[in-house]
Amino acid sequence: MTMVNVRYMVDDVEAAVAFYMNHLGFTLISKTAPAFADVALGDLRLLLSGPTSSAGRPMPDGRRPAPGGWNRIHLIVDDLQAEVDRLRRAGVHFRNDIVTGPGGSQILIDDPSGNPIELFQPRRA
Repeated sequence: MTMVNVRYMVDDVEAAVAFYMNHLGFTLISKTAPAFADVALGDLRLLLSGPTSSAGRPMPDGRRPAPGGWNRIHLIVDDLQAEVDRLRRAGVHFRNDIVTGPGGSQILIDDPSGNPIELFQPRRA
């Protein structure tokens, strides 16, 4: 497998594309806004599905797919504090402060629809 695909439901496809490209370095693959776009970073293809996309249709029980939650993409960074400083200056919303554990340090940011992204710096040996 050369590419991993992850789908995020978003409120605004254009805002999501701008966020991932401008703040996290993703590149645009395709866009049929307002319904859908996909962006890539390395081997990750992120499918951004708006409310009018087929992925946004209600389930048989009436529930509608929605953004948010706690499942997330996990991006490895070389210097977490530098990324935090850069993203704070850009006005990006953070869910928490940096947390450090045995494997390294992490922080969670939200995309414009409230989908979480984990920035992770592995512990240096």
